[in-house]
This record gives sequence, structure tokens and C-alpha cells, in this order.
Amino acid sequence: MMEELRNTVKVIAFDADDTLWENEPLFREAERKWAEEMKEYGTLESLSAELYATEAKNMEELGYGAKPYLISVLETSVRLAGDRLTGSQVGRILAAGREILQNPATPLPGVREALEQIRALGRYRMVLLTKGDLLDQEHKIARSGLGGFFDRIMITSGKSRAEYERLCREEGITPGELLMVGNSFKSDIAPVLELGGWGVHIPFHVLWVHEKTEEYDHHRLFRLEKISDLIKYL
Repeated sequence: MMEELRNTVKVIAFDADDTLWENEPLFREAERKWAEEMKEYGTLESLSAELYATEAKNMEELGYGAKPYLISVLETSVRLAGDRLTGSQVGRILAAGREILQNPATPLPGVREALEQIRALGRYRMVLLTKGDLLDQEHKIARSGLGGFFDRIMITSGKSRAEYERLCREEGITPGELLMVGNSFKSDIAPVLELGGWGVHIPFHVLWVHEKTEEYDHHRLFRLEKISDLIKYL
């Protein structure tokens, strides 16, 4: 299968958050601080469930990212506390949320070296494919210093079959010529496998509940512990 992958793939697309740099732990820390402010209304677990219910309701209208998250946090706070929510609490909740927007996007161990090695092969077009708020994602890419490795940067509001079909169409390739590298089986891997493409799944130690899904094995799927192992397959 490795030989087939090398002979077939023309474009390698990379997820960004929690694949190239840490992201989800910042959300979990902001959520912990929020739950501390709201502790009289429930445990961390029950408050997190309340928050995710709000996020899920808002997702179609607001999309993904730090700003939609913060709106959902404030909406949940008002629903739970009503007039008892103080201005100082709101200020602290906002401050915790803004820390997510200041993500330094420091590349995870081995990322820069892996991208350098793949670029040096000269065999593949490299695409950064990430979902979320446009400005926030642009800022993280700039802070990471990784933008120059990619032939194309694609920021979308979601990651479904439609986005991957669009990528293939605009790159002039078939789905079978696409390899997607990412930490989310639901967003990064399953849609590409369904289209007939290839997937490299590199799980991150923290996963947002919305990204959890049933995983399965596939003959075009490779599972790695770290991105530095990717070069062996290429």
C-alpha cells in the first residue's frame, strides 16, 4: 500500500489545529476558568454539557472557532445565572476567552522538520486545509511561521465531503490522488476515505466532543503516533 500511495498521491493536505500546533487545550483551559466562575450552578462536567448544547445549537449559524465559542459561553452563562451574572464575572469570562485568540501556534514537535522533508521531495503539492474563523486562522498561520511550506492555504467554515470535493476540483486531481493528514477522524479522515482518497490519522491527546466519532480501519488509512513518521510513507 505504501508503494501505491507514493505512485498515486499528488496533493497532500494538512489540518492545522492540533495537527500542526496545539489548539484544543486552550479551549479546555478557558472552559475550566468559566466553570470556576459558574460553579454554584453545577460541576465542571454538567456545565460543560450545558455549554456544548449551546455550541451545537449555534453551530450552523456561527460556525467554529474562538469567537463562536465565546458567544456560546456568554449565552450559557446568562441562561444559567440570569440577573445574578455580574459585570466582573463577564469580564473574567471574556478575558479567558480572549486568551484563545492569542494562541501562539507554536509548531508541535517534529512538524517543521516533517514539512521541510516533504517539501524537499519535490513530488507533492502541499495544502493547508483548516476550518474556523478566517481572521483567527490567518493569525495562527502567521504566528506559526509555517505558511511558506504550503502551495495553497484553504480556510473553510466546515470540513465535509463538499470541501474536499472542491479542493480536488480546484487542484485538478481525483480524490484518489489526495492524501489528508489530521487529528480528527470525523473531519479530516472519514470524508476523504469516503471519496476514495487517502488518510493519515495522527490523534492528539485532547479531542473536542464534537469531533468524536466511531473510527474504523481502511486499506487507504495509515495511523501514526507523530508527524515525523510521515516521511517514511512518502
